[in-house]
Amino acid sequence: MDNANVGNIKKHVFYAAMIPVGVIAAFLVLTKEEKENIMLKECLENVRKKSPLIHNITNYVTVNDVANILLACGASPIMADDRNDVEDITTICGGLNINIGTLNQNTVPSMLLAGKKANELGHQVLLDPVGAGAGTFRTETALNLMREVRFDVIRGNISEIKTLARGFGRTKGVDADAADAVTENNLSGAVTFVREMAAGLGCIIAVTGAIDLVSDGNSTYVIRNGRPEMGQITGTGCQLSGLMTAYLTANPDNRLEAAAAAVCAMGLAGEIGWSHLESYEGNATYRNRIIDAIYRMDGDTLEKGARYEIRQ
Repeated sequence: MDNANVGNIKKHVFYAAMIPVGVIAAFLVLTKEEKENIMLKECLENVRKKSPLIHNITNYVTVNDVANILLACGASPIMADDRNDVEDITTICGGLNINIGTLNQNTVPSMLLAGKKANELGHQVLLDPVGAGAGTFRTETALNLMREVRFDVIRGNISEIKTLARGFGRTKGVDADAADAVTENNLSGAVTFVREMAAGLGCIIAVTGAIDLVSDGNSTYVIRNGRPEMGQITGTGCQLSGLMTAYLTANPDNRLEAAAAAVCAMGLAGEIGWSHLESYEGNATYRNRIIDAIYRMDGDTLEKGARYEIRQ
């Protein structure tokens, strides 16, 4: 062994000796679940530290709520959908959120231009295929976007995701068809479907509903945060897509954990927001309570409140 290698070994032994034994022991005794929870906590904290700028081409029904939830989580939103503007805007951002909820002929070219520019720059890109399966135009647009743009995450309800997998589908407007719903009875099959789709497309697939599934083709998070009343608010899914894009952008080396952390955070915000409602308050106040919960949420709250399992 040469002198340089001996010197390096001595240096590493010295640094290791500087670490308190209690710290090493505490890390070694952490359970797998505790280590995973710490990762979710770090994903949230990284968003607040880095404050990523997110370009949103989203629908005009929920654009204000998407902007507000991005501000609430610590990110910065910018909304731009004109074809003469989107490439410049995407260039100065770190992530791109494409949502086809209020699709029209003018925004499709903008989505393609922004998506390709984001790919060129190595930015995180998310597709929210709202209503895919409800009509031919939006279904074909979503499928064409998948052919032309490389997405890091595709997030939708189970009916939308199945439509993209099959090339056709049945979606109840922007809601999932009841026949497609992920339940405890069909959970194993749903996990297999999502995992195989993620592996086939080479991206993360996030299916949200009563039970949420987030997979990179190897591991799948099965998440049980949230409230059924969240379905009575327009745009919780759109808000999640903006939130998830921010988490991905702030955690590019841990995209699966970032996507799962965003889903857990949104579901947990729904639980916290519901617990703060007064008896005379309804869905309009509930929407604000959810955004407030995201604003107030810290890493420790997410770490304690996230409810999930990981299936391989």
